[in-house]
Amino acid sequence: MSFGRTLLKRWTTCSCSQSSREATAVFLWEDRPRLPAGPRRRSWGKRRSCRAPARPPRRPERQESRSSMVVSPLLRAVIMGPPGSGKGTVSARIIKHFGVKHLSSGDLLRDNMQKKTEVGILAKSYIDQGRLIPDDIMTQLMLTELKGLDQYNWLLDGFPRTVAQAEALDKECHVDTVIDLDVPFETIKCRLTARWIHPASGRVYNLEFSPPKVQGIDDITGEPLVQRDDDKPETVSRRLQAYDAQTKPVLEYYREKGLLKSFSGTETNKIWPHIYAFLQTKLPDVSQKNAATPR
Repeated sequence: MSFGRTLLKRWTTCSCSQSSREATAVFLWEDRPRLPAGPRRRSWGKRRSCRAPARPPRRPERQESRSSMVVSPLLRAVIMGPPGSGKGTVSARIIKHFGVKHLSSGDLLRDNMQKKTEVGILAKSYIDQGRLIPDDIMTQLMLTELKGLDQYNWLLDGFPRTVAQAEALDKECHVDTVIDLDVPFETIKCRLTARWIHPASGRVYNLEFSPPKVQGIDDITGEPLVQRDDDKPETVSRRLQAYDAQTKPVLEYYREKGLLKSFSGTETNKIWPHIYAFLQTKLPDVSQKNAATPR
């Protein structure tokens, strides 16, 4: 029987006077069993659950660290444009800012011609006539070099130049983007006929906007500069005509695939900022962070 019921029974069965009953009630109340002190339990509010608390959400830092471990896909890019459109200059800036491996068909051919390899001798005969080198020769030469770059971001310069070369390249690797330098032919003719080089190093000078300190002399070695046979006016005209006939279909080939990005202008320094902004959407700038202007 509970304490309340005991108290009520003892109260109702008591035959004492009114004052005695009040005294007895006080005595009985004071005589009640004492409960140990403890926190008072509230009878209102939300009822507490006996279940274990839910796990806290994962920290965003952990999620970011996991996502940062994901390896970004490699960039496979091609730069196109007529001879003398500034592909070499633009390519050098892309290498500096984005750390890609650069493979130039022109540099590769010149290296073979200088070493007088079988491919070099054959290629020189075509160049001297102002003709483009056959597809099978160029394709074999470039694809062989690409095998050593399968773990790197790369940029092809001067290849592919025909639809057949482009199709052969697609069979070996997937091209992500094609940068087209759209420069007027008249501007190119002025550039090429004013271009002189240092054969040993490949340094290029232009008598109009980047002349040597001493005319006809290399700035670093003091050795004489020469004009390449394919930079002479008559050869330039033939090369541009050959480019227009054979290479423009390649632009259409990549345009239909949605890979072509054209940049128009007559000055490389004005075209470059647009190319830089475009490539920033694909690769981070790995050059010095303190550089104020991308040059």
